[in-house]
Amino acid sequence: MIRREFLARTLSAAVASLFARGVFAQHSMHDMHGTSGMSDMEDMPGMPSTHAAKPHAGQPAAKLAPETALPAGAPLAALRKLANESTEPGVFRAMLVAQPVRRQLMAGHSTSLWLYGDAAQGPIVGPLIDVREGDNVEIRFVNHLPQASTIHWHGLPVPPDQDGNPMNPVAPGGTHVYRFTLPQGSAGTYWYHSHPHMMSSEQVFRGLAGPIVVRAADDPLAAFPERHLFFSDLKLASDASIAPNDVMDWMNGREGQFVLVNGARRPLIAIAQDERWRLWNGCNARYLRLSLGDKQIFTQVGTDGGLLDKPRDGLTELLLAPGERAEIVVRAGAQPSTATLTAAVYDRRKMTMTEGSGLPPEPAKPLADIRFEPGAQAAARAVPQTLRHIAPLLSSTGHADGNAPQKSVVFTEAMDMMAMHRPGASMSALPPGMRFLINGAAFDPARIALTSRRGEVEVWSIENRTDMDHPFHLHGTQFQVIEREQGGAKTPEPFLAWRDTVNVQPGQTVRIATVQRDAGERMFHCHILEHEDLGMMATLKVV
Repeated sequence: MIRREFLARTLSAAVASLFARGVFAQHSMHDMHGTSGMSDMEDMPGMPSTHAAKPHAGQPAAKLAPETALPAGAPLAALRKLANESTEPGVFRAMLVAQPVRRQLMAGHSTSLWLYGDAAQGPIVGPLIDVREGDNVEIRFVNHLPQASTIHWHGLPVPPDQDGNPMNPVAPGGTHVYRFTLPQGSAGTYWYHSHPHMMSSEQVFRGLAGPIVVRAADDPLAAFPERHLFFSDLKLASDASIAPNDVMDWMNGREGQFVLVNGARRPLIAIAQDERWRLWNGCNARYLRLSLGDKQIFTQVGTDGGLLDKPRDGLTELLLAPGERAEIVVRAGAQPSTATLTAAVYDRRKMTMTEGSGLPPEPAKPLADIRFEPGAQAAARAVPQTLRHIAPLLSSTGHADGNAPQKSVVFTEAMDMMAMHRPGASMSALPPGMRFLINGAAFDPARIALTSRRGEVEVWSIENRTDMDHPFHLHGTQFQVIEREQGGAKTPEPFLAWRDTVNVQPGQTVRIATVQRDAGERMFHCHILEHEDLGMMATLKVV
């Protein structure tokens, strides 16, 4: 559905106003404990979910804190690390607790976050899970939230019943033990986050996400010092409470005014020698067009599913859609210098409530300040010209034809005005009538959208018939991008890599080759989490 049709169905100033106020009223109940004088009782395990509250409509929209409200300039904090409780070789056993945690982020105020692990101190990012290929992983999840939740192991090749799918929720006060083995060849940069149906967006923007690194025994870049940069954004009201989604957040995907690196605003990074950086885009909807400036080049060495076959040298920018990860090598240089790690301007074509127009892209946003301080021993390390062997899933990576079975995924948008006008619609936690669709349908847990055969290589065509970018994510496996088609012109993907998330621009079709190894039900969806919650998700059954 093109934008003019979408907007023609959504343009109603009165409805939009009521809806925006209603969404704030509903969600503001979650953050009443963030205001002066309110208790934290509703955050305690066993208390009823605050989604059950019935607030009064007409409350004012949340006033946001200024971007300077969070301190900046502290040295980049190392991520918390999840401790391995096992002493057995090849076994990683740990416990992850999801719980409300109060932290002082703004001077004079505290914020109630939902975090994993022991998060009273340290970065407000889930702890790093650092494991190795071949490890048997056992993680006991304890849910101390007022909502059901899951843990999705984003990108990892885990069995379907261990992947934290939305149809397998863990109730408040409940526990679940996730068990899986990391196969050879799975080394890479992954992450984990909550994935309950219709609540993923809120749980992630409240803090329920963290990084995973799977290491290989024969890593060709093991000699490089490694730095981790987990990007998230945070939307805070002026009283430091987490602001609820408004109508524009649901329409375009939520972007907070604070873009955080390892949980802090604009940290300082000092580089004394060449480094390997692992990068995570853990934002709900923000695209990160990362740059160190036109004169500071870097080398991309990895994507979602691990190392590339060959490095990509001489880059000055790299786009990470929500959910994507990358690995780069940053050079210290020969002389001291400075740079700013920036999210450069990227137009993902956000909508407005005015017909025929869209929101302008956000201006460039500084993420971190970099000081290059090469020491006398900071000799440049060579990046191997071959990082690992990647076998193409198809005989020819330049074309998507051949005998492989075909699958089609089409992203569209829809709006039901009758639902928006229905009495009580403005009081809903999710916007009634606003839907983001796959193959013409919103997500239904009981519906199987596609069926695949285990071990069979397939070609999927992901077509975007909307007017904004959508990142496509497939559970349970990695895939190879074959080509992109726009306006009838096909462009082969210029490099070979394993991924689980790929951006699809408006009017574009991206073709991928993929194979599922385990029978069961898998999810595929847009990784703008608000769009996922509003229906842009479907189920794949592997037989």
